[in-house]
Amino acid sequence: MKIFNKSLLVIAAFLLSTHLVSADTRIGYVDFARLMEQAPQVKVAQSKMENEFSPREKELVSLQRSLKEMEDQLARDGAVMGESERAKLERGILTSKRELKRAGEEFREDLTLRRNDVLSRLQKNLYETVVDFAEGNKFDLIVGDGVFYASKQINITDQVLKALEKDFKVRK
Repeated sequence: MKIFNKSLLVIAAFLLSTHLVSADTRIGYVDFARLMEQAPQVKVAQSKMENEFSPREKELVSLQRSLKEMEDQLARDGAVMGESERAKLERGILTSKRELKRAGEEFREDLTLRRNDVLSRLQKNLYETVVDFAEGNKFDLIVGDGVFYASKQINITDQVLKALEKDFKVRK
């Protein structure tokens, strides 16, 4: 990615040199991080993921609460319990800890895989929208990350966001 960014900067510098730039060369800048924060597609994807994973997260919280109650019971009543009752409670605590650990790991793995999948699709969609916008508006170069300065004149992030919103409404 660093090589790609450096290549873009070299190309931009080359095109911007006073000897080579013609009056009709169009260059734009897109703040991709801002697109990833404000695009409606991103907000919908975040909402869907929350809805998808919140039941499992609530289940994990419930398991933690149940485990805490058993540990509190053992600490509070352990000295006065019968040996078999105490051993049964200790086994239950160990079993609950194992189940909680396993369920937590599965949850994190599933969440990470899903997040990466969604992020990949969103980035592809945003990239395609930027390319479509650039081609439709006759831009010669669109730069993103690795830009130290971009004037408001060439910053097309707001226009791309509007295109994303329009695309979102069409696909809805």
